[in-house]
Amino acid sequence: MDLFLVIVNIAILLVLIGVLIRMQQKHVSFSKRVFAGLGFGVLLGAYLQIAFGSSSEIVATTSDWYSIVGSGYVRLLMMIVVPLIMVSIIQSIINLEKSSELGKISGWIIGILVSTAMVSALVGVGTSLVFDLNAEQIEAGQAEQDRGIYLEEKLTEVQNMSTPKKILEFIPSNPFQDMTGARATSTIAVVIFSAIVGIAVLGVRRKKPDEAALFIKGVNAVYAVVMRIVTLVLRLTPYGILGLMASTVARTDVAGIVELGKFVMASYVALAVMFVIHLLMISFAGLNPLTYLKKVLPVLSFAFTSRSSAGTIPLNISAQKNSLGVDEGVANMSASFGATIGQNGCAGIYPAMLAVMIAPTVGIDPLSPGFILQLVIIIGISSFGVAGVGGGATFAALIVLSSMNLPVALAGLLISVEPLIDMGRTALNVNGAMTSGTLTSRILKRFNIEKFNDKNAVEKDIAV
Repeated sequence: MDLFLVIVNIAILLVLIGVLIRMQQKHVSFSKRVFAGLGFGVLLGAYLQIAFGSSSEIVATTSDWYSIVGSGYVRLLMMIVVPLIMVSIIQSIINLEKSSELGKISGWIIGILVSTAMVSALVGVGTSLVFDLNAEQIEAGQAEQDRGIYLEEKLTEVQNMSTPKKILEFIPSNPFQDMTGARATSTIAVVIFSAIVGIAVLGVRRKKPDEAALFIKGVNAVYAVVMRIVTLVLRLTPYGILGLMASTVARTDVAGIVELGKFVMASYVALAVMFVIHLLMISFAGLNPLTYLKKVLPVLSFAFTSRSSAGTIPLNISAQKNSLGVDEGVANMSASFGATIGQNGCAGIYPAMLAVMIAPTVGIDPLSPGFILQLVIIIGISSFGVAGVGGGATFAALIVLSSMNLPVALAGLLISVEPLIDMGRTALNVNGAMTSGTLTSRILKRFNIEKFNDKNAVEKDIAV
């Protein structure tokens, strides 16, 4: 009987996929199909949750089958991340008039990412105080205790990684190893290696123009093929979001969310405030924030459902370049750097909220100006080096809490709501990357305002 129910659940997914295919055949816009997939996923997941329960064997088996669509799509995106970054950055640098422009682009992107992470820390502090969050108010069950022990074990690994060592991790020693994604800093390492190749080509072009022309021709050919692969994969976005969202909703621990509802609400209020700050920054740059929001929503929807900043890189680059009018080189660098540096959600808001919650348990006043200033500075520094240890929000929290001499085990109290909050954090991380790219391109006068204002400047190749 259980097998029959699983088959029925799979059949429902296939029917919904058929609906999305039909919408594509009728030339429904890409954005509408993405949101349709998101809506279908929520409804399907809610049905599974209500009918069978999040911890049932039927839901577990059904989710395994759904992962072929959802997780399979994420794998395809991860497959094209490295080749996309490499050829895009090399080609972008080749098109620069001076190699010094690369430094300006990188400086502005990283500066915006880190500074917004510090602002997001203040937002996290303020929200925690407004909601009066305190770790002592949360009861620790077995799962929470086990998570606390795990975090304490990981703390040793984090403490042994000094800031200089984190920075050294960015520098590639074996670019071929980094192309496999073997290290937490592989994405940044590939960016650096690609930049070095691009700069080298500029030098060769001055001294040996014929050899440079041959290399450039090859890069352009590879770029054309890679971009075609990107287009083919991105067309699967509505189906991927459907599978991911259905599994996520179906397996969500509703009881845990109810118990920690105050923290969940405070977290999403903080995320919403930071989103508004991003839009204000866009507005101050002379751009319409509503136009920006409309064009980035499909990307943020995928980031929300997939919980993968790295997996969102192809969508991020494509939207910046084709929808927002951001310079191609800026789009590539902002998406790549933003996946590992200055993450506003994971490295900013989350550790700040944890620090404010935990501080009273050890007799520290979280309202103290000294405490807040120290926290913001540490978050600014650590947001640049989180990628050096890998692990996203968990390691960001470990770095910040240990630097503030706060107990890290109490962070394990939030394990039951971690996936739900991580969805919003990832969307904010990606939006921070897109904001940094948009602002940098605007500041350096490499921005196509006509494309930004063109309502039809969307993923035309993807939408067919």
